[in-house]
Amino acid sequence: MTKFVLVGSGLAGGLLAAYLGRRGYEVDLYERRADPREGNIVGGRSINLAISTRGIHALEQIGLADEALQSAIPMRGRMIHDKSGALHFSPYDVDPKKCINSIGRASLNTTVIEAAQRYPNVRVHFNHKCTDVDLNSATARLVSETAARAAVRQSMQMHIDSFEYDESYLPHGYKELTIPPGPDGSWCMEKNALHIWPRKSFMMIALPNPDGSFTCTLFWEFEGPRSFATTKTDEDVSRFFEEEFPDAVPLMPTLLEDFKNNPTGSLVTIRCAPWYYRNKVCLLGDAAHAVVPFYGQGMNAAFEDCVVLDECLEEFSDNRQRVFAEYFSRRKENTDALADLAIGNFIEMRDKTASKSFRAKKKLDHVLEAALPGVYLPLYTMVTFTRMPYATAAKRARAQDFLVYGSLSLICAILIGATLWAIGR
Repeated sequence: MTKFVLVGSGLAGGLLAAYLGRRGYEVDLYERRADPREGNIVGGRSINLAISTRGIHALEQIGLADEALQSAIPMRGRMIHDKSGALHFSPYDVDPKKCINSIGRASLNTTVIEAAQRYPNVRVHFNHKCTDVDLNSATARLVSETAARAAVRQSMQMHIDSFEYDESYLPHGYKELTIPPGPDGSWCMEKNALHIWPRKSFMMIALPNPDGSFTCTLFWEFEGPRSFATTKTDEDVSRFFEEEFPDAVPLMPTLLEDFKNNPTGSLVTIRCAPWYYRNKVCLLGDAAHAVVPFYGQGMNAAFEDCVVLDECLEEFSDNRQRVFAEYFSRRKENTDALADLAIGNFIEMRDKTASKSFRAKKKLDHVLEAALPGVYLPLYTMVTFTRMPYATAAKRARAQDFLVYGSLSLICAILIGATLWAIGR
């Protein structure tokens, strides 16, 4: 019987183990960290994620969606917080039923791991670090301790002459903070929204948790006159937050403690090619295509990888190299497109969401979507609420913008010309 060794039991690793187990393969899943069901959560790493259509579809295919979404909180749009304290709600879609869902990382990870372990042919091994991979024999060297990441990809970098690899970091980092539940366990802000404090070159966001709390993330420059580098003392932190996020400060009693103790993370985009070596080794998820988190699609894209790889196994089960090659061919262009979309959405969230013209454009998008159902789809809708390939969605959005806003510009020019002509008469 064919055997798969999976390195990394994160969300995608656990889900892929379940997919492979269902197909009857022998699967050994190794993870360098301890079992997440024992409460071993990495400090400062987001405890909640945004799952949408692509990720939900991947769970549905293996019968896990209802179980996984039991404690998820629907977020129907963005709640924009101005410095003045004014709030502006912007729905994600013209259909109020379309929403993204805040879901706990630990509970979702537990769900997919336990789903994989229901198959007797799947074995999960925690506290095992992969230190090296022999590509030709498809064997992994593992030790029982914690340590560094991406050993499989690093082995491919070292031993495949044509392997292309690029990682690029944003000049911004992130730090996680907390808004605790109200005294009665209620949410202190609108529960069914993703909250954004856009401040041009930086921003803070907050996602709801089932216990009534919000997980906040500050995205801010590493260096500069106002940055993580120059904000060290409690007085510096308090002054910055009171100036920029005055409505949030009263809701954050542990702000100074969180800011001091939680690590400052980096935001990286990884692109590489190819994702496979012969019929021996294949990359999936962040190992193949890490993206910054601003489209909420990193996990959804990784889950979609599992679906596509499973489809390729169905089509070419007798040719493992063809499986890996087809999977890479179908995903590479799309994950590259997602990487660009995610960086673009950072600019949109931190800068444009606060402007009246941006909100007007979003309203026009929804008017056109309602007036032309199935013909006009906003980019966010295509990415988040359909399974349209990311690259196709990006191209279609550019074409729509050219037609719609190009036409509007032409109409405006004609009207201005006609007005000037009338005045000239």
